[in-house]
Amino acid sequence: MVKKSIKLLGWIVLIPVSIIAIFLIYVTATDYKPPVQMELHTDNNNTHMLKQGDPFAVTTFNIGYAGLDQGQDFFMDGGTMSRSSSKKQTEENLSSIATILKEIGSNLYLLQEVDKDASRSNHINEVDELSNLLSEYSSTFAFNYKVPWIPVPVLHPMGAVQSGLLTLSTFQSTSHTRFDLPGKESWPVQQMELDRAFIASRFPVDNGKELVLINLHLSAFDKGGEIRKQQLDFLADYIRQETEKGSYLLLGGDWNHSLPGTEPKKFATQQEWPEWLQNFPETFSAEGFQWANDPTIPSVRTLDIPYQQGVNFLAVIDGFLVSPNIEIVSVNGHDLDFENSDHNPVTGRFILK
Repeated sequence: MVKKSIKLLGWIVLIPVSIIAIFLIYVTATDYKPPVQMELHTDNNNTHMLKQGDPFAVTTFNIGYAGLDQGQDFFMDGGTMSRSSSKKQTEENLSSIATILKEIGSNLYLLQEVDKDASRSNHINEVDELSNLLSEYSSTFAFNYKVPWIPVPVLHPMGAVQSGLLTLSTFQSTSHTRFDLPGKESWPVQQMELDRAFIASRFPVDNGKELVLINLHLSAFDKGGEIRKQQLDFLADYIRQETEKGSYLLLGGDWNHSLPGTEPKKFATQQEWPEWLQNFPETFSAEGFQWANDPTIPSVRTLDIPYQQGVNFLAVIDGFLVSPNIEIVSVNGHDLDFENSDHNPVTGRFILK
């Protein structure tokens, strides 16, 4: 009897350990490993050229895969969930987001957390949906998250994820390149983490120069911000190279830092400053560059609880960094009360000098 009990106990231990081992081997073998630089395909490239002196508008919006609406929390932020309550809710969120983008009417859109095929968004191809609903725009997509299965949270696992960055434009472009950002988590965490990147899009200007437009989404939950520092160092080096060419340079997206010129304490909250949020480092160097943010409208909320006005901690982490040869006409955040995403969009209006 003792031998049988020991044997049974051995099987009880061996089976789950084997399942975990097979899973780790699988996610390691299938890990997405893009090159440092990758040329991207663009659908429906427009012929309208950017003109020096003409104002144009750019909107950045982390759409939270149309799954992080007002009623949701998120397990990585201290909550328990990973998706919206139903496929119908995801579809409603995505439809509302498309309507908002149409109403804003920007020339360029920088979108983050747009799913192509993911369990958390009920396998809705959000890239195609948005591209079709905004068919007058050219569209360029780059993956920054490809994982076969994420087993957490246990009760509501995130599951399979294929997601990334989407740039939409009404202007003629010459190229779009995905740049892999440095800084990785240790194994096996990285096998289930984002592969952070940015899209660099090049638009010819009628004066013979180029506008280089960057769509980025930096890391958020790296302890101590070491990975974010590596990413910012990479960006600073990229900025120096483009500045030497005389390019117009406009960087926008989700920086996952409290941005310069903004102050989260101005927004009503019952929560403490979250551990993941850091002030933008003063050591970051981009000579002459200007921040274009709206300090009066929060662009992100905490996700440890569903949204409650006056309760969640709020901050401005979405916005733009522009080169000295670009004039900032105006910047405004859109206060959507986080109805369809955990972020609010931010629109900047600019003129190329």
